Amino acid sequence: MNKIVSAISTLAVTALLAGAVEAADLVIYTSQPNEDAQATVDGFKAANPGLEVEWVRDGTPKIMAKLMAEIEAGNPVADVLLIADTVTLERMKQAGQLLAYKSPEAKNLDASLYDADGHYYSTKLITTGIMYNTQAGMKPASWKDLAKPEAKGLVAMPSPMTSGAALIHAQTLTGVDGLGWDYYRQLKDNGAIAAGGNGAVLKSVASGEKAYGVVVDYLPIREKAKGAPVDFVFPEEGVSAVTEPVAILSSTKHEEAAKKFIDYILSDEGQKVQLDLGYIPAHSGLGVPAGFPPREEIKVLPLNAADALKNSEQDLKSFSDIFDTAG
Repeated sequence: MNKIVSAISTLAVTALLAGAVEAADLVIYTSQPNEDAQATVDGFKAANPGLEVEWVRDGTPKIMAKLMAEIEAGNPVADVLLIADTVTLERMKQAGQLLAYKSPEAKNLDASLYDADGHYYSTKLITTGIMYNTQAGMKPASWKDLAKPEAKGLVAMPSPMTSGAALIHAQTLTGVDGLGWDYYRQLKDNGAIAAGGNGAVLKSVASGEKAYGVVVDYLPIREKAKGAPVDFVFPEEGVSAVTEPVAILSSTKHEEAAKKFIDYILSDEGQKVQLDLGYIPAHSGLGVPAGFPPREEIKVLPLNAADALKNSEQDLKSFSDIFDTAG
């Protein structure tokens, strides 16, 4: 009996949530952490009083699975997507699932940070570099340092099988002269471990289990500020970046509100929210968060989203073959 009541309660809650979403003036699907998503939406609502906004949050793979199921059923709920990487949105662009909108606020962004046709726009830069435990014997300065004897058996990295940022990172580094897939073979031969996501790498290095880690920037920088025995390096060759792009679905029921959201998050006001949350804003004129080097000292390596999309399956296979891992 309790199971029946529980099932009825779950259905009732689901129905209420669905009703709230349907009544909204704008529905956002996002992979932002809850605190970040709430801050972004609160800022947008303050700049656009009277608009009712609902947002649904999950990791990019799950939020995309939910959206694709809705599209398949002919009833996509979301108006706007705000997720981790441009490669996913490039796939949707090519499938005709995104609305082209040329935001006037794109003037604040480098042309490499948005789709030329206006299908998606980067909102921040989340780079991947090297963190190290301050008790480690070597302070790395180059990606190649992780393949040196001093780092043998002491390197942890996330797996592209479970981390979208890790896949973007691998696709970026393998395009760099002097690195390529040979670099990943050197890491494997040097005892590097590739498993899980960025959070696991952070814990491994902060605890001293490993001395070095390949990880997204804000995690170790925030932990260092809290007193953890870690530091972070932007390697001399450059860093990869995911850019948390935003896009409007071509099926949107609230086109004008969706365009207002794009304009807001790319505006000075919206970009300052991302800066205050501890991220490098896409707008190059707003500086960087505390703990980061000056923006001009951060070399972001290029990645073509269309090429990365085309090569993703083969790149995942190449990584898996080297590290003999499925995740």
